[in-house]
Amino acid sequence: MTTARELIVEADGGSRGNPGPAGYGAVVLDPVTGETLAEAAEYIGVATNNVAEYKGLVAGLTAARALFPDATVHVRMDSKLVVEQMSGRWKIKHPDMKPLAAEAGRVFPAGRVRYEWIPRELNKHADRLANEAMDAGKQGRQWEPSGSTAALDAVAARNAAALPPSGPPGDATAGAARARAALAARTSGTPAEAVTGSADVRGDGLFAAEEAGASSGDFEAEAGAAAPTGHAARVLAPTATTATTAAVPAEPSVTAAAPAASAAPRQGWAGPDMGAPATFVLLRHGETALTPEKRFSGSGGTDPELSAAGLRQAEAVAAALAARGTIQEIVSSPLTRCRQTAAAVAARLGLDVQVERGLRETDFGAWEGLTFGEVRERYPRDLDDWLASPKAAPTGGGESFAAVARRVAATRDRLTAAHAGRTVLLVTHVTPIKTLVRLALGAPPESLFKMELSAASISAVAYYADGNASVRLLNDTSHLR
Repeated sequence: MTTARELIVEADGGSRGNPGPAGYGAVVLDPVTGETLAEAAEYIGVATNNVAEYKGLVAGLTAARALFPDATVHVRMDSKLVVEQMSGRWKIKHPDMKPLAAEAGRVFPAGRVRYEWIPRELNKHADRLANEAMDAGKQGRQWEPSGSTAALDAVAARNAAALPPSGPPGDATAGAARARAALAARTSGTPAEAVTGSADVRGDGLFAAEEAGASSGDFEAEAGAAAPTGHAARVLAPTATTATTAAVPAEPSVTAAAPAASAAPRQGWAGPDMGAPATFVLLRHGETALTPEKRFSGSGGTDPELSAAGLRQAEAVAAALAARGTIQEIVSSPLTRCRQTAAAVAARLGLDVQVERGLRETDFGAWEGLTFGEVRERYPRDLDDWLASPKAAPTGGGESFAAVARRVAATRDRLTAAHAGRTVLLVTHVTPIKTLVRLALGAPPESLFKMELSAASISAVAYYADGNASVRLLNDTSHLR
């Protein structure tokens, strides 16, 4: 009895606009040698990222079947949406995805295909094929196998040496260590790329983690597609490749050190290879009935719904994010006001909403539903302690800011590892958003009282693999005017 041949299919797709000019790439690999057996890529006209990703999957599976019709296939993609939907764990709701998912499911019998999510940095080959296809489309032509350098680029990327992060993404110590290593390499005459990997830095825009090669202080004291035009593929001679996995920090840190002093002169922003970051677009939910009355409303209270004003705000921010076209995934706090806000955005973008408990608001204990003045009157000593120390909890067993920071940092680390190179909308609350910004800046806990964060406002932070973070936006409410 013979064992069926196993193949690896890696696929990706991108859209410069979402929707916008789009393309996909796919590669078939030998799982033992890493040999590239076939490549496929196509410019597909105007489409969304998800449509392009699905088309890349279909092309990769089709190429694998053409090589070995009886093979078993291990599909690896950096699109969690496609992986979860094709694995049957998430429902497929968007009408554009359903026929593509059905088409992918018909290429091989379901029992012969398994799906795995991988970080974007491990999907370089397919990513570069997709970018080559989009570049070709920009020039009015289709991708040609003879002009592709994706296989060579992928080998170089996989073999490039990289320093593991020395701390959780967004903590200043990790970025400083990486920067010092790159600076030391430069002064010794060693190219920075040899220490930190290739200098493929993207995402100069506010929410641009995957532009696919296109070049008030209250604490929720709320109180306070064009049709395809052709397909190109090729079967390749053997090319040796090796894959490496990035180290994932095992323990979150909530105390960010101050940036290290330069050991050598810096030249602009050059230095560590930061790659494509995980960009979190931080959306505070819309108003509830408690918001204009400036009442504490955390995760230990009544879980209010959005008010009529809050629903209007949710629709306005949904329209603004749809116009930007860069959101690829949506993650929400489990509280009703966030899930309602997230649902409005998801309906516009055709995306599913993942729920993350780590994004919930602080539990304000006995202060839930009270105004600041009422807390001052009833619990003056507890309030003074809370204002003076991040370790002090609200009356009645609520969460301290230190406890929230630990929770938020751990959530941040999970999400940055799961969404490397992606632009993800996090629909959450005042304290989690301010905490993410504080940690990214390496600011002290008292900075939480010095940030304004309005209902339905947008902020953004990008997290790089070397531990650096970039705060790109804070409290944008232009879409509400």
